[in-house]
Amino acid sequence: MSKNKVLYEGKAKQLFLTEKDDELIQFFKDDATAFNKKKHEIIDSKGVLNNLISENIFNYLGKNGVPNHFIKRLNEREQLIKKVEIIPIEVVVRNKAAGTFTKRFGIEEGKDLPGTLIEFNLKDDEHDDPLVSDEHIKVFKWANQNEIDEIKEKAIVINRLLNELFNKIGIILVDFKIEFGRFNSGKKVEIILADEISPDSCRLWDIKSNEKLDKDRFRRNLGGLIEAYKEVATRLGIDLSNF
Repeated sequence: MSKNKVLYEGKAKQLFLTEKDDELIQFFKDDATAFNKKKHEIIDSKGVLNNLISENIFNYLGKNGVPNHFIKRLNEREQLIKKVEIIPIEVVVRNKAAGTFTKRFGIEEGKDLPGTLIEFNLKDDEHDDPLVSDEHIKVFKWANQNEIDEIKEKAIVINRLLNELFNKIGIILVDFKIEFGRFNSGKKVEIILADEISPDSCRLWDIKSNEKLDKDRFRRNLGGLIEAYKEVATRLGIDLSNF
């Protein structure tokens, strides 16, 4: 599988065109960013770990009935994925209070929320990914009401499945960010999970110690980011013998 020109470059990934119109190659970079690139470093091998972890999680979700863009991993940094029209909304699913949410509502970090909370942020780094409502999404035609409802339903299912996965390996799923896209199969257009799921996009705490096993280690200058990502990968049963 050969890749052609870059279609898109984000903070941590690149998307390349392929010979097939409906497939792309997703390349995982070693860039670590926080606060919309106000903090930026290159951390060797981070992209490799995110690729392996995201592959594992997308395969798990796919086997449990969640349609997604993952086709197969090509090498240590690249995946073959379905080409989708990304809906420009970040879907944040929260189980506990953490991060900016605690400041916004004055809630102690780690406090259980009364129920699973789904928030939407516009994908707009220049304006710090503002929080948006269903009404914003509909008025600006980023998605219609049926698509919004479907995204929420899928997010709840994904949250349940991920909680089951991580609880089994002694990890608390505090919150996570996901993205969805429209995939045109030629017969119909469906909303499917896209982007990645990794410690870059999830808050993951050890169930006994509350040790952070995610990108907060970079955000908060805690160090040990690669070691934390390796720990997540190892608990997921990913073979790191050649890492």
